[in-house]
Amino acid sequence: MSRNNSGPPSHPLTLSRAAAGWKNSAAMRWLLLLLFVFLFYFSIAPRLVPETYDLKLNGKSDRDIKAPRQEIDDKATLQAQDEAADKIGPIYSIVALKYEPLINEIFTRIEQLNLDDQITEADKVDIFRRVIPERVDQYISNFVSTNKGSETYSAELLAEMEKVVLAQKYSIPEETYYKIPRLTADQLLEMRAVGREVVRKLTSESLTEAETARTKVAELVNASSLSFKTQREIVQELARLAIQPNKFYDKLATETAKVEAKQNTPPVLIKQGDIVVKKGQVITENLYNKLDSLGLLKERKSYLPQLGVLLFAVFFTLALYGYGELTSSASTAKKRTNVHWLMMLIIFALNLLFIHLVALTHTEQWSFIGYLAPIAMGSMLVTLLLDLHLGLVSGFLFTLLASIILNVDQKHVFDFHYGFIAAVVSFTAVLAIHRASQRSSILKAGIMVSLFGSVAVLALMLVDPEPNTRLDLMQAVIFMLSSGLLTAVLVIGIMPFFEITFGILSALKLVELSNPNHPLLRKLLTETPGTYHHSLMVGNLSEAAAESVGANGLLCRVGSFYHDVGKTKRPLYFIENQNSAGNPHDKLDPKVSASIIIAHAKDGAEMLRAHKLPKPIRDIAEQHHGTTFLKYFYFKAVKQAQEQQLENQFTEDDYRYPGPKAQSKEAAIVGIADCVEAAVRSLNHPTVVQIEEIIGKIIKDRLDDNQFNECDITLRELDKVAETLKETVIGMFHSRIEYPDDKELKKMKEAKEIKV
Repeated sequence: MSRNNSGPPSHPLTLSRAAAGWKNSAAMRWLLLLLFVFLFYFSIAPRLVPETYDLKLNGKSDRDIKAPRQEIDDKATLQAQDEAADKIGPIYSIVALKYEPLINEIFTRIEQLNLDDQITEADKVDIFRRVIPERVDQYISNFVSTNKGSETYSAELLAEMEKVVLAQKYSIPEETYYKIPRLTADQLLEMRAVGREVVRKLTSESLTEAETARTKVAELVNASSLSFKTQREIVQELARLAIQPNKFYDKLATETAKVEAKQNTPPVLIKQGDIVVKKGQVITENLYNKLDSLGLLKERKSYLPQLGVLLFAVFFTLALYGYGELTSSASTAKKRTNVHWLMMLIIFALNLLFIHLVALTHTEQWSFIGYLAPIAMGSMLVTLLLDLHLGLVSGFLFTLLASIILNVDQKHVFDFHYGFIAAVVSFTAVLAIHRASQRSSILKAGIMVSLFGSVAVLALMLVDPEPNTRLDLMQAVIFMLSSGLLTAVLVIGIMPFFEITFGILSALKLVELSNPNHPLLRKLLTETPGTYHHSLMVGNLSEAAAESVGANGLLCRVGSFYHDVGKTKRPLYFIENQNSAGNPHDKLDPKVSASIIIAHAKDGAEMLRAHKLPKPIRDIAEQHHGTTFLKYFYFKAVKQAQEQQLENQFTEDDYRYPGPKAQSKEAAIVGIADCVEAAVRSLNHPTVVQIEEIIGKIIKDRLDDNQFNECDITLRELDKVAETLKETVIGMFHSRIEYPDDKELKKMKEAKEIKV
């Protein structure tokens, strides 16, 4: 027995005991941890480490080579951008340059000169020859200077305008200048109106070539109200001079459009699974560079990704093992054995296998099939078979692993969408199942996973910046709903394998074994009703006592139901099943009686083994009496020997149970509760003081007899057990317990005062 208080409380689902050998071997523990590293490495390596090929430039590929991940084809993207830019033709911008004011200014200048009598006609001709063309240049120059530096027109556009206007400038015939001085003021006034109207009409539309509009001038002028030929000729020439292009090549706008075309060109993607090189294809320089960018060339292979994946695997293993050991010292009486870690390894391997199988079915048509992966299966199994703490850390690790394995696009190491969904379903499963008491609870937990997972999927898709179709939304939600049900089916199907293979007593299994319809319990009830009732009472006592010290209360209760099943072989030899017919031991030799009584522990263990009950239940049946001493029959044998004046041919060991002693807290507590219940039941009117004395004596006798030496129960825990048993017994036998009345209390106080 451990006599310190440092021992952690009992593991709720421990095996019968931490046996020597491989279960606690340090070498085996290191091997299992190494297997965890390998498992994690090979689970995520296919996503993070691309396969490499031994290919040479200008050589031929001996196989089809597929892209391991989605990546941008830089060269093809640049080519596509150049093609998009080439499709952008020259852009012409319209300049809001009105030419009616120009012809108006020309007529104004003509009127001024024609009215000046001081200037000869010959001088006027010279002036008109010089001034009229200059008026066009000045008009354009003024517009440029006014708009220079403005946001409306770029400097390049204004320069282009000046160049084009100069190139398309109209030259008035020489004879026109000789006709202009002869015009009267009335004629000029009439000509001004016609000229302005013609220029307005012909420049109201965009013009890149002025000559196109100038060819229409004669038609419009001839259709005007001008009656003299000279007037029409002069107006035509002046209108042709005033008409200039108003739409010019915009270099800056063209370059900007080309840049935007390049920017708007979507990148050319090499999608995951696309065939980059076909079998027998020659490896050109372009293909070689493409393979190099994808990390597929063995000669250019970098081992940094492998190192990164290995570090991930080590980190995951340390997180799992470290947290497991930390919670083991806080919540279990014994350190986790290699059996637990082997079981964890198998659970992780199975769950990762299912996730990989779902990932392999991903296609463009079934782009949301990743939500079907039963990610929560591993967390549920760990919680049910081990404990809540390991279930939570397993859920965290499955979240990270699923976000890597299901990351099809591989834009990043982790896929947030699948990571978020994995976290929701894993922790939902753990919280929904950790107090499960029936197999149906697994199905309920699966439904909870489906509902919460579907809500999470719906939330993600509604906030996704890339809009999803209604069909996408329905597909994702249906896969998520199916995932929860698939998880429940797999857990229900796999649970028995672990329970049978590893002898694990889950809470669900214990509840099933407590069913009164179990063949052994029915046999106990029908053949030994007294023992059956006694077992139920012991179950209540031991469960309460076990929970007070952190042991497995449910295991104690169910173990108590079966602990005396061996009495069904000879039911009448046990006092609780005897009726008025008398006690058969009165007619038997004490040694025979002792052997019958002692045999019930071994018989019970054999019956339990025959019915394939788990080892922890068999251990309680076999160990609840330990190696305790049958005093009654021993002293009866001594008395008979004395009466017959014979020497004792026996020893105390002949009247002891063969054991083994209690190997676990649960077996020790059931043994104490068994004795307490029998002792209290034997009293006609038990009092609180009697109950305290009986419990204390039973525990002290077993302690003095070294019955707790092979289990890890402490003295402090025995005190808690004694106190809990007292409270429970008082509650169970309340109507039979005699409490001192007020008069007795008064007498006790007076006696105490007199004594003092």
